[in-house]
Amino acid sequence: MSGYFVEILHPKALKLLKDLEELNLISVKEAGSESLQKTLDQLRSHAAPNPEEISQEVEEERLKRYDPK
Repeated sequence: MSGYFVEILHPKALKLLKDLEELNLISVKEAGSESLQKTLDQLRSHAAPNPEEISQEVEEERLKRYDPK
């Protein structure tokens, strides 16, 4: 099963989609703020590291590279 985002340009197109839904061929769901909120939450969960975390990782790599053991 796959999903698509469809922009309705004419009211007759919505009628056709509703008819297909009544025949159990497709499922129509309105896009709302819930899907926007879900997208925002996903984007925020992959936030960039803060400068302190970057500095710490750089220092660790420098120690690995230049530490004569």
